[in-house]
Amino acid sequence: MLKTALKPRWIAGLVFAIAISGVFVLLSQWQFGRSTQAEAPVSTTTEETRQLTSVLQPGGFFPGSVADQMVTATGSYDPQKQVLVAGRLNDGAQGYWIVSAFAVKDAPVLKGGGATPQTWIPVARGWVADPADAVAPPSGTIELTGRLLPSESPLPQTDPGPGRASAVSVAELINDWNVSSYPGFVAATTELAGGTDVGAAATGGDVKPLRIGPQPPAQQVNWLNLFYSVEWVVFAGFALFIWWRLVKDDYRRDLEDALDEEPAGEEPPDDRHAASHEAADEPTDAHPTAPHPTDPRVQS
Repeated sequence: MLKTALKPRWIAGLVFAIAISGVFVLLSQWQFGRSTQAEAPVSTTTEETRQLTSVLQPGGFFPGSVADQMVTATGSYDPQKQVLVAGRLNDGAQGYWIVSAFAVKDAPVLKGGGATPQTWIPVARGWVADPADAVAPPSGTIELTGRLLPSESPLPQTDPGPGRASAVSVAELINDWNVSSYPGFVAATTELAGGTDVGAAATGGDVKPLRIGPQPPAQQVNWLNLFYSVEWVVFAGFALFIWWRLVKDDYRRDLEDALDEEPAGEEPPDDRHAASHEAADEPTDAHPTAPHPTDPRVQS
């Protein structure tokens, strides 16, 4: 069959089938790329800085519409209310987030048992590779700007130890700090004290800025496009199958033509040899067999 496949016309047919299959594979990739698309484009409004007090209210739930929103707030840090959150990456390196409590000026005051006269919000101020490199938050009145993010979930059955937290979880932090808090946290980008940036991005050193950008929107699967992508792959395989089938049919025709061209009417050599032996064993009239002595004809 290889000899048949190496005929010029079938080599040309194979090249054509491979080209068609390549086009089908490209169409499959295109359809697959369209099968996953964003539910909605990234909102540009989240990059417009707004007042924290106008975006989010303390004591309630965190609406998804304000996630990733750039916010600004005025207040002060409490150096006694600061923790390190382990397992955070910065350029591929493992380290810690420095999370400090920030008292928000003019924030609504919560009512009820356990409420404090001041409302706070956790602020992730920067990243360090070594816990010993963590520094206290800047003192005095701070004009904070950063990205508003929802509270994380605490790690179950985990004891992070003193001065540590398992996650940037408001529920976990307010129990350690004994404060009333917003239902989210801020990843700081700038911290101004008297017009001077005293944040991690400006001071440098061992504390690295977080630089958290807007999160990509959720993805949804378009099952029709996904089906089309699989269908094009099947078509690519079918093009090669058609070529193989045509070569196989041509090979069978060559075999049939070869059988039709063999001489007809000749007995196989084995049959002629057997016939000659049978003829030699048969008696002939020219040499009759002599009667046996016990034959009655001889006695008479």
